[in-house]
Amino acid sequence: MLDLDRIDLAIIRELQKHARLTITDLASRVGLSKTPCQVRMRRLEEQGYITGYTAQVNQAKLGQSHIAFVQLTLKDTSSVALAAFNAAVKNIAAVEQCHMIAGNFDYLLKVRTRNMTEYRRVLGEQLSALPHVQQTSTFVVMESVRDAGI
Repeated sequence: MLDLDRIDLAIIRELQKHARLTITDLASRVGLSKTPCQVRMRRLEEQGYITGYTAQVNQAKLGQSHIAFVQLTLKDTSSVALAAFNAAVKNIAAVEQCHMIAGNFDYLLKVRTRNMTEYRRVLGEQLSALPHVQQTSTFVVMESVRDAGI
């Protein structure tokens, strides 16, 4: 991050908030003309600071309003076991996020489904069947107070 200046950071912040900004609007917001802004944006993409552009979706309108956080403990944490788990969890569509944790458990998953019935099926048929899973604990979200998206 040492090669980023305040304008680069401003470009990143604006695109995080408004990924569909035209280059003209983005340039205006960060205080540049169109061409230098476009050059900086391409450089940020090429250097991997900007990895893609997404739309924030109202999951409730799509019928995916049930959120559960799952603490997951593995019975084996060798490199081979972790690699097997990591590869397998990426194939479960309901898993929105998966983070390896330093603490009393190994992974924290954010799982999104239509309802508790579907979550129970995902837990029983998919999460519990992941390689090396020893134990899970589920925490169901009652209300999302702040969700900044990605």
